[in-house]
Amino acid sequence: MTNLFSRSLVLLLPLFLLCTACDASSGKQESLPSHPVDSSSASSMEEAAEGPAPSLATSSSEASPAPSPSSYPVTDRDLTSPDSLTLLVNKQHPLNPLDYAPSDLVSWRGVELRQPAAQAAEQLVQAAASQGIELQVLSGYRSYQTQVGTYSYWQQTYGQEQADVASARPGYSEHQTGLALDLGDGSGCNLQPCFAQTPAGRWLAEQAADYGFVIRYPWWQHETTGYWYESWHLRYIGPDEAAAYRQSGAESLEDFWGAGPAPHYN
Repeated sequence: MTNLFSRSLVLLLPLFLLCTACDASSGKQESLPSHPVDSSSASSMEEAAEGPAPSLATSSSEASPAPSPSSYPVTDRDLTSPDSLTLLVNKQHPLNPLDYAPSDLVSWRGVELRQPAAQAAEQLVQAAASQGIELQVLSGYRSYQTQVGTYSYWQQTYGQEQADVASARPGYSEHQTGLALDLGDGSGCNLQPCFAQTPAGRWLAEQAADYGFVIRYPWWQHETTGYWYESWHLRYIGPDEAAAYRQSGAESLEDFWGAGPAPHYN
């Protein structure tokens, strides 16, 4: 009996060592991208961390790098005219003039939007409702003077450095274009990172492009867009452009339009 037991151990030992090696190799994890955090932005990092975590490649051989801006389809886009649907507005590209006001604003569900954005937003809200998703319209167009008050509040309450990652300076706000809106669902996650994990937030992430909208400030792209993750903030760029953006795999409009990062004001 003793000899039989010993022979069994000899036969099973290589299998045990092989399985142990397999477990060790499959248990290898990659770390999240490093990002320096200073004390003034720590609270925003904690809020952003509540959103959906970025996907991680299981190995360097399987990871496919995001295409560079030059590899995206190039078309004739007007990124500078204030009336253009593809107007780029960020910390490096202000509106011109700074106090620009759209000429085709219309009232829509308690806010104002430019007419093409309002029409598309109505279709989006109705489509969501048909699938059991009730969206709330939280904000739309904000004038230059309104943004003066909004930014001033953030600056006085949290300081300029924190204000600059949470609110745009007057003349640098997408809301001033009349092409941006904030949506919620009344679940207690309105304007909060947790909105991304609600049925409404997930629906918008998957379906907004079908109606010409994109999530303007995506997860973990604050060093490109200049703002922390806002899953509730939609920007209208038109159905064809939104479809091309989604298909490109670009991680931000800055990347897709080849404009470069805009983390800070000049």
